[in-house]
Amino acid sequence: MNRGSWKIRIFIGLAIVAFAFFKKCSNTEENPYTGRSQHITMDPQQEIAIGLESAPQMAQQHGGLYPDERLQKYVDQVGYKLVQNSIARETPYKFEFHLLADDQTINAFALPGGQCFITYALFKQLNEEQLAGVLGHEIGHVIGRHSAERIASSEFWRTATMGATVGAGDIGNVVGGIGQNTLLKNGRGDELESDDLGVLFMIQSGYDPNEMIKVMQILKEAAGPNRVPEFQSTHPDPENRIEKIRESIAKYRGQL
Repeated sequence: MNRGSWKIRIFIGLAIVAFAFFKKCSNTEENPYTGRSQHITMDPQQEIAIGLESAPQMAQQHGGLYPDERLQKYVDQVGYKLVQNSIARETPYKFEFHLLADDQTINAFALPGGQCFITYALFKQLNEEQLAGVLGHEIGHVIGRHSAERIASSEFWRTATMGATVGAGDIGNVVGGIGQNTLLKNGRGDELESDDLGVLFMIQSGYDPNEMIKVMQILKEAAGPNRVPEFQSTHPDPENRIEKIRESIAKYRGQL
């Protein structure tokens, strides 16, 4: 390839990367509920729509909903208590809590917009206050807009990688690798922020936040010496989370 063609490729590649950075900067806003600056490309109504559309498929992947209305009402009761006693009630999000039939996978997760899930495998090991810790954590993910932020970050790194590949070939792989590591690191940061918010919501709702530490111990025991449960797959080590949770408990008890 002649020198002129290389110049054109580099110019096009740089233009694509510059566009990605410009789009990221122009879509940066402060989260009104956490005060954290975030790169977001969708509004809350779009988040709600994505969550509602994805919820049936996510439930199906875990064997559907657990067939016991009494237990589902119990999960709802704990979840809505957390919402009503926290800043969650002031958000536009439509919180719904789903008990999944999966009795093998220890997991809980939230979709954008307020759809929160917990598997029966995890649920059956928890008392009410520990359940509140798990659901408070998932509410924290929604309010923290973590899914929307990761979607936007993925779009940014995908565009930046394309630009680097066009401009300099193999460098695109390097940029892509940086993006993967950044998303993983950000994901772990999301977990710590959700733990922190979960502690706050528990205290505001009259639950003992120390029960969240017991949840971490349950997750650690479930992992065993070698196996990592799905709940922990992109999460910080439970011991690190316990230390941070203790810090959050001390912080909020000093404020409230």
